[in-house]
Amino acid sequence: MVELKQMKVVGFFEGLPITNEVSFIDKHKQIPVPEPKDILVKVRAVSVNPIDAKVRQTAKKQKELTILGFDGVGEVVATGKEVKKFSVGDRVYYAGTTKRAGSNQEYQLVHEGIAAFAPDTLNDVAAAALPLTSLTAYELLFEKFGLIPQENANQGKTILVINGAGGVGSILTQLAHWAGLTVYATASPKNFDWLKGHGVAHPLDYHKDLKQSLAELAVQDVDYIVVLFDIIPYFSIIAELIKPFGHIGTIVGGEKTLDISILKNKSVSFDWEYMFAKTDYEYQIETQGEILALIAKLANASKLLSTVGKVYSSGINAANLKKATADVETGHMRGKVIVSGPFNGETEEIE
Repeated sequence: MVELKQMKVVGFFEGLPITNEVSFIDKHKQIPVPEPKDILVKVRAVSVNPIDAKVRQTAKKQKELTILGFDGVGEVVATGKEVKKFSVGDRVYYAGTTKRAGSNQEYQLVHEGIAAFAPDTLNDVAAAALPLTSLTAYELLFEKFGLIPQENANQGKTILVINGAGGVGSILTQLAHWAGLTVYATASPKNFDWLKGHGVAHPLDYHKDLKQSLAELAVQDVDYIVVLFDIIPYFSIIAELIKPFGHIGTIVGGEKTLDISILKNKSVSFDWEYMFAKTDYEYQIETQGEILALIAKLANASKLLSTVGKVYSSGINAANLKKATADVETGHMRGKVIVSGPFNGETEEIE
């Protein structure tokens, strides 16, 4: 059991622009005590996701410190009395939940059902890049689209991924390739080598006409389409490109109404994917730990690459989280942005 009484955390009281001096602050808090199904994790590395930025940007001023961070990797230092999967000393990774304080704290409580042993072949930085994006990609491909989650089990099927070089895209294209699909994906030409290294058979320049680019490859339509960006500008063209009885999926909510009735005559299914729906509604949460166990197995077998794009390795603190979040907020990062090292923010305030 941890003997320390205080831990360092990084959080905020109000959703301010990332350039604001107090958009993130270093603080101290009491180390939490595990509930029966919880593990207490000493956090070693975290990643910053678009949802971190969105939650912070929309947060109203409050008295309680908000601690963000969803992806995490670290060492189990204590367990609840009903924990069966893990023991003290185990190295784990997970994507957390919107219902509890996040991974931007020195010690974090995590329900054992949503965690898995971290991949043995990956260091903490590489492991921290995987959980949220892997769960999002897996759930969309295999739970929503109904593809078979086995190697080469879906040969003959085609998938188009809009924004293939981003965090989710870089995992989804690899999982689709592993499962046997032929993968087409859009990105800037400077990222074509990245796409090819992450399971994409045919990179497409997102600046060019999508229908024409596919026609030049003798492709008229595809079985599955994933849009990892605002779907509104693409919707009319992907409605043409999707095959009858195909699936279209997205993870990004839009401000405008989407008229999916244009998909009716093709009997096309439209799928939303939100990784936190399971933990928000306590729905089969243990499946997330099972998925991450498979992801670790694929990584250990070199069938899945981590997707680290940029690393701040001098410590987990407000200054580095500001930099990492600013990178993510540009909307143009390739792969994931990771912050690692000890919690070393400078603060004298004790809560």
